Amino acid sequence: MRTGALLRAALAAISLAASAWAPTAEAQTKPKPAAPAPAKPPQDLVERGKTLFDDQQYEESIQVLSAALLRPSNTKEQKVEIYRLLALDYITLGRTDEAESAVRGLLVIDPEHQIPATESPRFRDFFAQARARWEAEGRPGVVVEKQAPKPVVLRLASPPSSDPDKAIELRGRFEDPESRVTSLRLFFRTGTKGEFTDVEVERTERGFRAQIPAASVRPPIVEYYLVGTDVNGEPIVSRGEASLPLRIAVTEPSKGWVLPVAIGGGILGAAAIVGGLALAGVFKSSSPPSGPGTSIVSVSVAEASR
Repeated sequence: MRTGALLRAALAAISLAASAWAPTAEAQTKPKPAAPAPAKPPQDLVERGKTLFDDQQYEESIQVLSAALLRPSNTKEQKVEIYRLLALDYITLGRTDEAESAVRGLLVIDPEHQIPATESPRFRDFFAQARARWEAEGRPGVVVEKQAPKPVVLRLASPPSSDPDKAIELRGRFEDPESRVTSLRLFFRTGTKGEFTDVEVERTERGFRAQIPAASVRPPIVEYYLVGTDVNGEPIVSRGEASLPLRIAVTEPSKGWVLPVAIGGGILGAAAIVGGLALAGVFKSSSPPSGPGTSIVSVSVAEASR
């Protein structure tokens, strides 16, 4: 009896321990929920438009591709593909005007683009006809990058000053590698006001020469400038300009002065007056006028050197 009671107590203890352990074991063996699969990136608009075209959803393809065309980040290749797919959509729907516009948009970006030989003859024929019309019109829309023209160089030798009433000779070097300058003219005037007179400059083998005529060389200054123009009259090269001309100073002529002296009492009185001058003079007597007792002496006096 006592043994049976002990056995029942042991079984009860084991049952109690098992009930306490069971939740912990279940918690340890329960699998963790799987992580959600990463979201797929949204399909590119160009790829989406192509998929819709392949699925014969042409209107939807046009809408998607038109939206893709507005993206400022499109590469050249992406733009070509967008226009190509739009052209295929429009051709399929029989909208020929829109199809030709799409073909021209493609050709403006890639003038040498060719439709693959594997493409439908319907598409290839339409592209060929649209290209022929576009080229017959001079490839409108294509921007041709022109090389910058070689510069024209004008070197001028000009005197800083000149004597009055003396023609001024101007010479210089002229470099025009592409012969763009068809006319080279000299503009000049006396002083700083008034209209400029212009003359054609004489071209030489290695440069040019021109002359400001003596009649225009007057004190205090002569202003001038040079302009070379092309066949259309557009300025290409210049030295100076109307608002900021080059200048040559014209010297003032030196001026002496003449002192007439009326003398009463003859040559001795004249000698006394002239002797009192602190200037060097040169005397020249004029023929005496009619009437006794009067003589005139002209004294030409130059300024004393300083």
